[in-house]
Amino acid sequence: MSASLDHARSLLRSVFGFDGFRPGQDSIIGAILDGENVMAIMPTGAGKSLCYQLPALVGNGLTVVVSPLIALMRDQVAQLTNYGVKAAALNSSNDPAEVRRIFDSLRDGDLRLLYLAPERLARPDTMELLRNAGATRLAIDEAHCVSQWGHDFRPEYLALGELRRELGGIQTVAFTATADAATRADIVARLFDGEPRIFIGGFDRPNLFLAMSAKNSAKKQLLDFIGARKGQSGIVYCGSRAGTEDLASAFNTAGHRALPYHAGLDKGIRDTNQDTFLREDGITMVATVAFGMGIDKPDVRFVAHADLPKSIEAYYQEIGRAGRDGLPADTLTLYGLGDVKLRRMQIEDSQSSEEQKRVERQKLNALLALCEAPRCRRQTLLAYFNEASAPCGHCDLCLHGVEVYDGSVDAQKVLSAIYRTGQRFGTEHLINILVGSDNDAVVHHGHHALPTFGVGKDRTRPQWHSIFRQLYAAGLMTQDLAEYGAWRMTEEGGQVLRGKARIEIRSDVLRAKSKKAKAPPAGAPTDYDEDLLAELKKLRRELATEQGIPAYAVFPDRTLMELASKRPMSLGEMRGIHGIGDAKLERYGEIFLEALLG
Repeated sequence: MSASLDHARSLLRSVFGFDGFRPGQDSIIGAILDGENVMAIMPTGAGKSLCYQLPALVGNGLTVVVSPLIALMRDQVAQLTNYGVKAAALNSSNDPAEVRRIFDSLRDGDLRLLYLAPERLARPDTMELLRNAGATRLAIDEAHCVSQWGHDFRPEYLALGELRRELGGIQTVAFTATADAATRADIVARLFDGEPRIFIGGFDRPNLFLAMSAKNSAKKQLLDFIGARKGQSGIVYCGSRAGTEDLASAFNTAGHRALPYHAGLDKGIRDTNQDTFLREDGITMVATVAFGMGIDKPDVRFVAHADLPKSIEAYYQEIGRAGRDGLPADTLTLYGLGDVKLRRMQIEDSQSSEEQKRVERQKLNALLALCEAPRCRRQTLLAYFNEASAPCGHCDLCLHGVEVYDGSVDAQKVLSAIYRTGQRFGTEHLINILVGSDNDAVVHHGHHALPTFGVGKDRTRPQWHSIFRQLYAAGLMTQDLAEYGAWRMTEEGGQVLRGKARIEIRSDVLRAKSKKAKAPPAGAPTDYDEDLLAELKKLRRELATEQGIPAYAVFPDRTLMELASKRPMSLGEMRGIHGIGDAKLERYGEIFLEALLG
């Protein structure tokens, strides 16, 4: 293995321009080069793609890569081609001439990597083509799609285990960024005949700043958030198609470049918007979750959620699209009771089995606990994946601090209002009772005469909303979706109401602490010439437009930052810059050197 791994290290520098492996990559690549079947769970940005791309360049044979999205295949092939690697993608977007060229390359044994959608792989003519081409390895990207417990299950992935056997049981390597224990077991059972070598990397993405906030004026909150990041590339996720259109319009009106993306748009518009986002700088994509899987744009500097994500796995996957280059990036998730009610309704109205609904309810409860976490946000997130962590110093709770108090009395006020009104009313009516608002509905039901009327005047309505969320997340009460969101008290809630148990509640009034936040991890230099960097980005954009490829396929931001900082004076000096391998030096070296010396 050592000779093969040494060869891989050499190619890492000469082809990809990287000085060394990222944590965990060498062990995975070593196992693959040893011929083992592998399943690897690695955080987004940890270099999953390189783990199957680099072995494809060591030795002979064809690596077949199963990928769920045409856009992802196209961009991966564009990047590999720019590195001088023989790669192609076979999908419905190919014209007949391109298909013939790919078939010829397969027959001649020229290709090292061939990207396919699972549907294309399942075709008998494709299977025959791959057998004749001597395919030696099957790499499955986004492997969580094969599992019913995964957050993005895709039925077409179910056939991959059988297709693997039809290819002669060739070596199979599967990769995903998010898979809890149940999902991992499901992937192994469906894809492999025996137990593969399993690698579980850390789930931490220390370069991401994690923040969550209760909704008060979502549009204004998001405008403030992206306004502080104007000119950067980012994604804002919305829970509805109409929401994407509305927010994109609001962002554009405020002077940002924003594009909508959802399944209801014409395919041509979707493709154009996606290409614009991938190839240009400073675009905010406002999208439903229909956008993003496999988007390999390394310089996304922020991801925001206008609405609550589906689960912690979905949240982790979606924020993981920021900062794939390892440089600092920001996240913000907004949430409210309306989001929780919608997610609950989606679970209950689905055609899923009762067992799967039970799992989905648990996952939603875990997400609510993350939203209202009383401690370091990253600690709570990593604990979900069974990973211990010290306070990170790089999330909203660590930065601003969090106040926890004995909330038993506040909880008793809420639970008493629920109990005394017959457990038949929703949030707003109950809060009206607590704050002493004798509106028509309260008076009509005689609730202004209850002992609990006005007992919560010491708190504002937003504070009561937060307390409701926290009590819900803590399991003290539940919501009857069939009865217009009526609150019911649980057995645990009864214990608190009777004074037999206590509950700690987090205050949403964040108060700055004297402790200083830790700096985000170092990546690219910060001492670069900003004017020169802007000039290099303009040159990169022009080259990318000429070639019809994403800007980062020319050079990623980190490479341009190092060029603007170190200002190499020769091609030899450029060779030491991160991300500049032999092929890129030959293709772009003189062009960028002229800009640096000019």
